[in-house]
Amino acid sequence: MILGALEAGGTKMVCSVGNENGEVHETITLPTDAPEKTLRQIIEYFSAKGIQALGIAGFGPLDLDRRSKTYGYITTTPKAQWEYCALLPIFKNALGLPVGIDTDAGAAALAEFELGAGKDVRDLVYITVGNGIGGGVIANGQIVHGMVHPEYGHFIIKPHPLDPNPDGFCPYHISCLEGMAAGSTFEKRWGMSNAKLPEGHIGWEIEAYYLAQCCVAALLILSTQMIVLGGGVMNRDFLYDMARSETVELLNGYIANEKVVEHMDRIIVRPGLGNDSGVVGALILAAKELGV
Repeated sequence: MILGALEAGGTKMVCSVGNENGEVHETITLPTDAPEKTLRQIIEYFSAKGIQALGIAGFGPLDLDRRSKTYGYITTTPKAQWEYCALLPIFKNALGLPVGIDTDAGAAALAEFELGAGKDVRDLVYITVGNGIGGGVIANGQIVHGMVHPEYGHFIIKPHPLDPNPDGFCPYHISCLEGMAAGSTFEKRWGMSNAKLPEGHIGWEIEAYYLAQCCVAALLILSTQMIVLGGGVMNRDFLYDMARSETVELLNGYIANEKVVEHMDRIIVRPGLGNDSGVVGALILAAKELGV
């Protein structure tokens, strides 16, 4: 089976061809430009590949209600040119194929649940910590959408007492997770990217504090079994242990489960699929549209 996968990001579009087993055969990357130009390039690519279905892991917010007139649309994104772009209908009409869609984090959560770190659990949260922050939720084996879909980056958190920018940098909210802890905040707060910020810098203590609040919310509200932290910021391996320790401290012994105290490394984990969670998730979405 030949399937297409599109990771639609705010800065780049990753187009891949693979199969229902999550195996990727080829990939190209295109810059995210004006919708007309970008979508035309993507359609031209997939039209030549003989794919049987397309899966989209897209930046959001997205309308994921199949009963809605705007199902598969990007909605109120700060990326003005892309606001209310009919993403799914455009590809479905142009390619004449089944098209599946979810958020980038939702697709990654699905991939990690089915083929990655969460193969042995029934409940999982995937948090992507990149230029923005997003979250996907699997509950009792099913991907969660609800009224819209989880917007993990925009719940309000408590500022660290040493944070020089306690209001954060989100254009919508004061001190929300994305505005406080996304990769884009490092340059604004510290004058250097997260890739260049040295280990031991106070910025990492602050980052771990914010990620821990995110993890505590997942454990207390969703009672999830696993939290997968992915995205570019998490490429600094020491951050995992810092986030785990801070999560245990913030929980303060409240959850009566030995894993929380003794095996937090089995709860807060790296992506089992590495940087491929999104593309594999898109392939799974494509396969599901074919009933596979």
